[in-house]
Amino acid sequence: MAGQPAPLTTFDHTALEPDNTALFLDFDGTVADLAERPDAVSVPAATREILARLDKSTQGAVAIVTGRPIDEIDRFLDPLKLPVAGVHGLERRAAGGRRTAAAIDEEQLAMVGIRLRSFADAHPGLIFEAKQGSMALHFRQRPELAEAATATVHEAVNGHKGLQILHGKMVVEVKSGTANKSHAVAAFMAEPPFLGRIPVFAGDDVTDEDAFREIARISGVSIKIGGGATAAIYRTPGTETFRNWLARLADSFEARILAKQGI
Repeated sequence: MAGQPAPLTTFDHTALEPDNTALFLDFDGTVADLAERPDAVSVPAATREILARLDKSTQGAVAIVTGRPIDEIDRFLDPLKLPVAGVHGLERRAAGGRRTAAAIDEEQLAMVGIRLRSFADAHPGLIFEAKQGSMALHFRQRPELAEAATATVHEAVNGHKGLQILHGKMVVEVKSGTANKSHAVAAFMAEPPFLGRIPVFAGDDVTDEDAFREIARISGVSIKIGGGATAAIYRTPGTETFRNWLARLADSFEARILAKQGI
């Protein structure tokens, strides 16, 4: 039932097999801790190692599904290079490295961007972030401006067809097109090495809810990081508890592989 997920501790991760599991992970608030500024995020070496182990044991069936551009994820995870769906599904790099991107209405985005940048400049602490195909207004450092920032975004987008507003944690985003994280998951699941596997999606934000619903549709496992109503079937308190769960999953997968090899 939406809003009442079971604790992740009740899920038996040993039921998952390395050759039959597809992992889809949000980035901010899931793989990486949230930070005051988008550029202040970092991924500990231990976390990158866990992801690398999972990537190896699943034979490449680990993907990042995020609002950030693909190139940013590559910088954060370097030297690890995973399949990534960036900008909420606007761009995607498949397991084989092939990149695709949806059409973007640059003119409409630019017009909205002028308004949002001006609003951010007039309110110190607000952060305007321009990305390929989208933009964001962050108010984590000025939470008292949440209502004003949200209203400004809606006013700026009003009358611009083809633009989508996304509400996240202390941020409002504007994106070109209708792609979302559920579309990205569906695209990955139609291709090797994800094809035919049990999908597991973990995320912390409102923008992950589309993916949670897609995961439910295809009988997968969905994990909500942190509080809030959700369509996910499991919940864990935060990034630390989730990373610990990922580490245990990596241990389990490697043990299964060694057992099959008779080692």
